[in-house]
Amino acid sequence: MSDDGGLKSFQNRLRAMIAAGKSAAAPALLTGGYEVADAIESLAPEDSGDLVGSVDVTPPGQTTPPYSQPGGATVVPENQVLITVGNTDVRYPHLQEYGTKHHAAQPFFWPGFRLARKRAENRIKRAIAKSIREAR
Repeated sequence: MSDDGGLKSFQNRLRAMIAAGKSAAAPALLTGGYEVADAIESLAPEDSGDLVGSVDVTPPGQTTPPYSQPGGATVVPENQVLITVGNTDVRYPHLQEYGTKHHAAQPFFWPGFRLARKRAENRIKRAIAKSIREAR
């Protein structure tokens, strides 16, 4: 039997690091998604509260609500979380965000996303880095 110079153990360690990173990313993604959704909800105009109530965080493997913006009945891939606004009852979030000829824009989705994105990204990066360091 020939000596591989530690290649086999190195490959096993890399596989363990990848698996640990994926498993640690899922809870951090959900937590970050809920933080971003909270920021979006806090900026949404509250005329009747329907728009605020339609903000939804969809975990991996699930389907986004029909008529949601952006997304509309999309299956969320692995290692992703989708934040959508709108549902079958609330079908106007894009009109609120961008405005119309008769209604001025009242942006809430993208400003909320930009406010909370960095914190969510840092949480995800920390969780993945920690799990990779601890992988054996």
